[in-house]
Amino acid sequence: MSARLLGSLPVLSLLAATGIAHAQDITIAVAGPMTGPVASIGEQIRRGAELAAEAINKNGGVNGKMIIISVQDDACDPKQAVAIANRILSAGIKFVDGHACSGSSIPAAEIYGESNILMISPASSAPKLTDDAAKNGYTTILRLYGRDDAQGRFIGPWIKEKYGTKKIAILHDKSAYGKGLADVVKEDLNKAGVNEVFYEGINAGEKDYTAVVNRLKSAGVEFLYFGGYHTEAGLIKRQAADQNYQFQLMMGDSLATPEFWSVAGPAGEGTLFTFPPDARDNVAAKAAMEQFQRINFVPEGFTLFSYAVVQTIAGGIAKASSTDPVAIAKALRSASVDTVIGAVSFDEKGDVKNPRYDINVWRDGKYSKLTQ
Repeated sequence: MSARLLGSLPVLSLLAATGIAHAQDITIAVAGPMTGPVASIGEQIRRGAELAAEAINKNGGVNGKMIIISVQDDACDPKQAVAIANRILSAGIKFVDGHACSGSSIPAAEIYGESNILMISPASSAPKLTDDAAKNGYTTILRLYGRDDAQGRFIGPWIKEKYGTKKIAILHDKSAYGKGLADVVKEDLNKAGVNEVFYEGINAGEKDYTAVVNRLKSAGVEFLYFGGYHTEAGLIKRQAADQNYQFQLMMGDSLATPEFWSVAGPAGEGTLFTFPPDARDNVAAKAAMEQFQRINFVPEGFTLFSYAVVQTIAGGIAKASSTDPVAIAKALRSASVDTVIGAVSFDEKGDVKNPRYDINVWRDGKYSKLTQ
């Protein structure tokens, strides 16, 4: 049986109009940027959730219940994310695969936490997400992805070793994700005795970053760490290349999308970024990879993390023998669940345990693990 899908129309009216959802079904809202500058990430999490639900339903569902996927578009906008969270609450949906952008996840999590809705983000990395949830006593806010501070601790020593003697600048896009990651990298480097030439925020969504490029060039920057998304990064690299100005760009996990190369073109050659080890070669992902091959979709970036979120929700329901989000969250903190990215478990704050990272490099329009 294929995954049953609901679009991004208001959930209550859609359910009433279609009659698709039944009491015996389990509806999971997939919330992320289905439109906007980072829509490629939204497509990744949507595709992952849909195929995970399809596989689970084909095998009889969860305790005999079928999974329905309800796609919700937050456009990576905090206000829209809050509107979606309220819509999900009103519809009586208990489970959320999302959100993707930290700036959306953080405000939405307040609604989910207060209402005991189980939210598991496949991509949000800002520490504030689970820190705030723990502070407020929300037990149903989890993430299947490593925190910025874990990512910063991983990459800081490497930057110092490879580029510690170079002129380093740190930029961010002022978002919860971008600034949070840039702050962690800056803190880690400064503690290690490496000081940046300058640290600044840029305005996301612009088309001309010539002034930013000129600032970097005038300062003689040789290495740039940028906390932000692929669109701005691609434009900065392309506009620097127009001036025959070369520097080493490094970023976080948002660069795991082919859209980066679409924007940067050949100027993106050699760009580095951190991302968890590629799960596509895992034995546990073999059946899922065959699913993606059948629909001719390459599961890059956060695709398999979203797939794993749906598996985790299903596994938590099975372990708790309940569809109560509080009971499921408790079960997920006490036992691991097998997923396409391996066995996952969560700590008391709701963070995934033992996150790992690789350094990846863009070459000839594709990225792969850096081997030297």
